[in-house]
Amino acid sequence: MRLLHTMLRVGNLERSLAFYQEVLDMKLLRRQDYPDGRFTLAFVGYGAEEEQTVLELTHNWDTESYELGNGYGHIAIEVPDAYAACDMVRAKGGKVSREAGPMKHGTTVIAFVEDPDGYKIEFIQR
Repeated sequence: MRLLHTMLRVGNLERSLAFYQEVLDMKLLRRQDYPDGRFTLAFVGYGAEEEQTVLELTHNWDTESYELGNGYGHIAIEVPDAYAACDMVRAKGGKVSREAGPMKHGTTVIAFVEDPDGYKIEFIQR
């Protein structure tokens, strides 16, 4: 067994694709419109779906925004330098919601950024 993807519902697909591609440097792996269902699926990630877990961005054409709810946590991305990753996100117009630094009650350096829909992305320095 292998984890394939995580799906996020997004209100504006082009805005979300710009964030994941231009700010987080992911690649658009595939995209498919489903006119009869009035939705589009776009898959982004750092490597081929056959080899890595990716994100599925689902855009329902008639929905501009979603309530994230209180059960959702975050997506985690390994980075070599969380401080530099925050600087990169900020320089590209992204939002840093928790600056890089040691996690509470621990020593691992983490940071949090948000995508245009408010989903949290954790950077974990390795």
